[in-house]
Amino acid sequence: METQRIFLAIFLSLAILLGYQYFFVPSPSPVTETIVATSPENGKTEKENVATQAPVAAASLLAAQPVGATVRQGREIPLTTSLYSAVVTESGGMVKSFQLKDYREALAKDSGNKELLLPKAGDSLPLNFSWGVEPGSIPPLVYEAAPLKNEQGDTILTLRGRLPSGLEIIRTMRFLDQQYLLELTIEVINATATPLQGAPYLTLDNRPFSKENGMVSVGPAILHNGVLEEIKAGDLKKGVRSFTGKIGWAAYEDNYFFCGIVPQTGEQHTAHFSLQDENRVSTVLAGANEVIEPGQRQKYAYSVYFGPKTMGALKAAGHELERSINFGWFDVMAKPTLYLLNFLHRYVGNYGLAIILVTVLIKLLFWPISQKGMQSMKTMQKLQPKMAKVREKYKDDKQLQQQEMIKLYQTYKVNPVGGCLPMIIQIPVFFALYKVLLQTIELRHAPFFLWITDLSAPDRLFVGFALPFLGGIPVLTLLMGATMFLQQKMTPATGDPTQQKVMMFMPVIFTFMFLNFASGLVLYWFVNNLLSIGQQYLVNRDQRA
Repeated sequence: METQRIFLAIFLSLAILLGYQYFFVPSPSPVTETIVATSPENGKTEKENVATQAPVAAASLLAAQPVGATVRQGREIPLTTSLYSAVVTESGGMVKSFQLKDYREALAKDSGNKELLLPKAGDSLPLNFSWGVEPGSIPPLVYEAAPLKNEQGDTILTLRGRLPSGLEIIRTMRFLDQQYLLELTIEVINATATPLQGAPYLTLDNRPFSKENGMVSVGPAILHNGVLEEIKAGDLKKGVRSFTGKIGWAAYEDNYFFCGIVPQTGEQHTAHFSLQDENRVSTVLAGANEVIEPGQRQKYAYSVYFGPKTMGALKAAGHELERSINFGWFDVMAKPTLYLLNFLHRYVGNYGLAIILVTVLIKLLFWPISQKGMQSMKTMQKLQPKMAKVREKYKDDKQLQQQEMIKLYQTYKVNPVGGCLPMIIQIPVFFALYKVLLQTIELRHAPFFLWITDLSAPDRLFVGFALPFLGGIPVLTLLMGATMFLQQKMTPATGDPTQQKVMMFMPVIFTFMFLNFASGLVLYWFVNNLLSIGQQYLVNRDQRA
């Protein structure tokens, strides 16, 4: 009985509510809003009444495709500037090819221009734009390309397209002649009778710029809220990485090349980085949601940089793109070293000679500190017999042994860590130079002399037969190891016999470590060893005198 009463109460409540809505609540009428428009012809302001409707999500209209519609096959449009040549597809308005004229694919002179885009069949191409729907949700819009224009040396390509829903998109791509930069402007026009709500999406799909990357670091990067974030492509296997806020640029890069997009309109954006297969990285740059009224248009602007990671080219492009040249903790010392390397190259015309000059200058800078360290080690060597007697005399009393050692140091005015301190001070400088020589594109395919034809590649001399695991003979690396051994023999031995034996293996260990390092870095280490040997010889001679 109680249950029946509950059901009866619910039924009567619904009946009263629905009856009231049907008989007493009037139907909603469109809200009239006054829109002020300025006539471009006479500059006069006119007022008109427009019925405002609730905005419709663009996806509901864009997804609607007429049954049996024939899709036109888009053309491929080649274009060229003084620095690069590119191919743009009418299907999606995307970039299919981008070749740099001043850089070769490989060391061989007939290897062709460097290609930055290496898509496989079925890959999405860079600069696919969509509005209101996620990229890839619908087939790419096939545009109609206007004839290429030339303005002040720049090449301008205009693409027009219309979706079945009535939404029109106009893409204007300005390829700058003297920069690795193109300016992309996109106008979205609502030609429907319904307000549309959606967000703009611009994508960047990349594979590694080279099939064999070696020690080259590859992956996406972003300038997010003024902070540089670099992501290893392997880290994306864990899932999508997203960044929301002030996006300076979003890019895909390696040590030598850079493909990035810079949003020019809108304060807030979201960038999504994802791994599509083993090594294809997809970057999606999304803007904020907006409403486009019927007959109105919305404009979006982007700058796009496809080119080398040289400080000059990146600075010329602006937008803080030069911050992509990042040497980590050693950035403060590495960038001045890079400037010095390029400065010297302008005068000597050979990066190998420039590396030698930089090495000499750094050695001269640290010469006084190194001199004191070597003298301290030489003095410590002379004290070894006295120190051995102290250890033997007080071998059962470590505390007293330590006190006697300190007295010995004070008597002969020697610092036991004096020989190590100069080396510790120079370590940050070495790592800074190491970073520069390993990452700078200036050394890519840069010759030195004789068999060293690429300072960014390992040192190999090919003599008609291939060595296992090496190919050629690493002549410069072996010379570097030999100079390390000679320097080790000339350096005063200050440790116990076991420690001295371990130190003698250091040249062998370093030689194996450097086998696959860039020959430019090996050259620096070799020259530095020669200078250290010369300095050690002078110290030893003075001590004997």
